[in-house]
Formats: sequence, structure tokens, C-alpha cells
Amino acid sequence: MCNNKTQLLVVDDDTEIRDLLAHYLAKENFRVITAKSGETVARILSEQRIHLVILDLMMPGEDGLSICRRIRVNSTIPIIILTAKGEEIDRIIGLEMGADDYMAKPFNPRELVARIKAVLWRTTHIYKDPGQDTQDETLAFDEWKINLSERKVLSPDGSNIELSSGEFDLLLAFVSNPKRILTRDQLLDLTKGRTLDPYDRSIDVQVSRLRRKIETDPQKPTIIKTVRGVGYTFTPAVNRT
Repeated sequence: MCNNKTQLLVVDDDTEIRDLLAHYLAKENFRVITAKSGETVARILSEQRIHLVILDLMMPGEDGLSICRRIRVNSTIPIIILTAKGEEIDRIIGLEMGADDYMAKPFNPRELVARIKAVLWRTTHIYKDPGQDTQDETLAFDEWKINLSERKVLSPDGSNIELSSGEFDLLLAFVSNPKRILTRDQLLDLTKGRTLDPYDRSIDVQVSRLRRKIETDPQKPTIIKTVRGVGYTFTPAVNRT
């Protein structure tokens, strides 16, 4: 997904970085709005249709973590966080708050564009087998239902469960591969289209968030089980309707 109707919000207190990103992303055929504070972010999101937010974590006043948390209260809009090199704890906290991906500064703008396109693709497409029509398909497991076309998850009591785009993609990766052991590398490739670096804990963080939303007891999970030293497995049978 990349056209002149795709609108990005770049949030950074550094004017030079904002302008450089806006210029580069505009050349990639994105529409770009910039903001330097959380207050501006709230106003823009209430007035504009934003498809993805690029959010710097280290900002004066209200920092990026607080902004990310506030966005997630009312929205599942995709968020890519930017962190300074070595700030692993901030990346982890950002992912726990619902960010979909992260990049450490300094970064290659071409890689950022690739990450943006990958996140946007995942939020507008679904995993499916070649030739399979999934427009109105629903997946079901343990009385849970996933509406693929609307990217909605319904609990056994019919409640709509709010998942970030990253959490939804992770759940979809699991239900597309039930009863299979998936390594962290496989899950990262399925959900983010990249490989794991030695210190990347993003999959573990996302699994933890997802468990809190679909497991009866996240401390003793029965749906997504850990396979020690290997990865995770999705235990229920999955039906297509």
C-alpha cells in the first residue's frame, strides 16, 4: 500500500529530522503531516485520517511512550517507534504499549520506507493460501472468531477485542499454523517480514500482550504455549467458515 492517499504522521521534536523524513517520504509518494508534540498529535488524529504514525520516543515534555499509550487507548492505527541506538528497554516498553515495529537511530531512510510499506501491507491484507478467496472468511477457535475482512476478533461472549495491528498479525500467524511449533524467527518473518537480531525481544513482547487479551490466565496460557528453547505453538484446532 503506497499512494498519494496514504497519509503518514511523523512525530519528532527535532525540526531537521521532521523535515528530512517528510521530504524523503513525500518522494516515495506518501502524504506526510508532521508534529513536534503530543498535543499536536491529538489534534491531528482527531481531524485527519492518518494511516500510520512514525513516533520518536525521546522528546521533551510528553515523551513518545506516553503518546503511544494515549494513541492506543482509542485507536489501532499502526505505530513505528524510533529510538536511539542502545535503548532496548524503551523499545520493549514501546512494543508492550502496542507499537507495531521499531527502528533504532541512526537508520537508513530506505529501510524505514520498507518497514512502513510492510506494516501498511499487513494492516490491509491477510494471510491466505494461493487462490483462496478470504473476503468474507471467518476463522474460529475455542469459540473465538476472527473476521478477516474487517480484522476483528470476537471473544466467546461476543465482545469485540481491541488488538493492535501487530497483535492481530501475530494472532493470524498462529491461527494460520495451528498445532505447529513456530520459532521466534519464523514469527518475526511472518509478522514483520524481517529476521531476528540477537537482542530482539519484540515477538516475546507481542506474545505477552496477546496472551493478556485472549488467555483466561495469561500466567498459565493454554492457547499459546511456550516451547522452551524453541518458540511457541498455537494449541486449539482452527475452523474456517
